[in-house]
Amino acid sequence: MTGKVYLVGSGPGDPELLTVKAQRLIDEADVVLHDKLPGPEILDSIPDERAEDVGKRANGERTSQPEINRRLVELAEEDKTVVRLKGGDPFVFGRGGEEMVHLAEHGVPFEVVPGVTSAIAGPGVAAIPATHRDHASTVSLVTGHEDPEKEESAVDWEALASTDGTIVVLMGVGKLPEYTSALRNAGMAESTPVALVERATWPNQRVATGTLDSIVDVRDEAGIEPPALTVIGDVASERERAVEFLEGVGE
Repeated sequence: MTGKVYLVGSGPGDPELLTVKAQRLIDEADVVLHDKLPGPEILDSIPDERAEDVGKRANGERTSQPEINRRLVELAEEDKTVVRLKGGDPFVFGRGGEEMVHLAEHGVPFEVVPGVTSAIAGPGVAAIPATHRDHASTVSLVTGHEDPEKEESAVDWEALASTDGTIVVLMGVGKLPEYTSALRNAGMAESTPVALVERATWPNQRVATGTLDSIVDVRDEAGIEPPALTVIGDVASERERAVEFLEGVGE
C-alpha cells in the first residue's frame, strides 16, 4: 500500500483563504472527499470525477463517520492520493483527530494540513477582533453541536461566564436559546454584546448583532441559519465602531 491521505483544512470558505499547500494537494489528488463547508467556489473548482461528497445532503442524509473512515482506508489501499477536505481547520471541531487515529491504526500514511479556522476568521471578517487589549485577553472555542450520545454536556457554561474573555461558539445557532440562557443563569450580564456571523467569508455572508438577552429574537427576525457562529463578549461591540469604514462585512 503506497497511497496517502491528507487531512486538509480549507479555511472558512473564501477560496483566496486556502493555503498554497491545500490548493496544490486538491489539484494533485486522485480523490477529494469533502464536506459541505469548504465553500461553494472551492467545491465547484473540483472536477466531478475526482470529488466525493461525504457531507450532509439536501434530503437530510449524511455519510456516517465510520463510513468515511472506511472509505479513506479503502482508497489508500487502492494506491490513491486522497485529500480529506474539511471546512476551517481539520482539528477544530472537524473530527480530524478521529480520522487521523483511524488511519494510523490501519497503517495508512497521512499528513495534516492546517487551515484557517472560522472560529478566528469568522469574527475577523465581521470586524470583530477575537482579542482586544481593552476587552478580552482570552478566547474560548466551544462547539454548539456535541455528540448526541453524551448523557450531559461537557461544556461548563458557568466557568465560561466568569472568564471575562471572548466566547466563540461554532455550529451553535440552533441551540442559541439554551446556551445564552445558561450564561445568563451563570451570572453573565444580559447586556453583553453578541454577534452572529452566517457563512463567514462566503459571498452571501451576513452578520446580526444584539445582546445576550436579545440575540435569540435577533436571530429569528434576521432568519440566521447554519452555518453560523456566535461571538459573545465585549469584543462584539467593536464592530459598530469599525463597520462604517469597511466594505464586505455583512449586514
